[in-house]
Amino acid sequence: MIESEILNEILAAAPAFLLVAVRAFAMMQVAPLLNSEGVPQIVKFALAGFAAYASLSTALVNEWVIAPFGLSFIFLVIGEAIIGIIIGLFLVLVFAAFSTAGQFFSLQMGFAASETLDPLSQIENPLIGQYLNIVAMLVFVTIEGFRELFLGGFWRSLQSLNVLTLISGREDIVLMLLAGLSRLFLDAMIISMPILGTLFLISLTTGLISKAAPQINILSEGFPIAIMVAWLLIFSALPFMTDAFSRVIGSGFRTLQDLYIQIGYPITERGAL
Repeated sequence: MIESEILNEILAAAPAFLLVAVRAFAMMQVAPLLNSEGVPQIVKFALAGFAAYASLSTALVNEWVIAPFGLSFIFLVIGEAIIGIIIGLFLVLVFAAFSTAGQFFSLQMGFAASETLDPLSQIENPLIGQYLNIVAMLVFVTIEGFRELFLGGFWRSLQSLNVLTLISGREDIVLMLLAGLSRLFLDAMIISMPILGTLFLISLTTGLISKAAPQINILSEGFPIAIMVAWLLIFSALPFMTDAFSRVIGSGFRTLQDLYIQIGYPITERGAL
């Protein structure tokens, strides 16, 4: 009985349900953690359908006036997929700061050639970048990042964005992505600067020692010292790094919601698509 009622609600708002589900599925195809090949596609389809149904039941899209299925509807589906990809892509830029921070000082540590396969994104990452990326994902789960992703990212986008606002606010979206790219390197530099600066001082010290005592083999003595000092710094700074990671992730969600405020306005005031 309950299943038939749910099915009737979905069929009654089939065009809106499909558009919202496409946006949710496109976001999950790109967003961190959910874009992993370890998450089956059937799970993503089910989660997208649940998110779309929950959005319909909360009356977010009940006042959407959508044209019948046709060529215009196909363009609406493409636009919804682009919106979902933009949301996921911005979060990818936020998470890329952590692996980039590890890449900055992997060379000075002597781990530049050591790369491991990231089981989530299925790409090769330096060892330290992979370590920081895993820590960041644990922080993401700890601070209820999935709730923010679906409530602050997806649900808020339904209130503020559709294909028309996507076209009219394309310049703001491009500027946001470019700002996110520049913020990526800034956050990575801030996270890695203490360790990077310490390793630079170690390299400078070993260079001075090699000039003062050429008989010392710097390659055999310098690399173990750099690795040991770097790991000690990472271990001692890990509590502060997790706080920095949570602030970076929270700043990313706030930037995304600021974009919604800047280029969008409530759908219920807009009506037709």
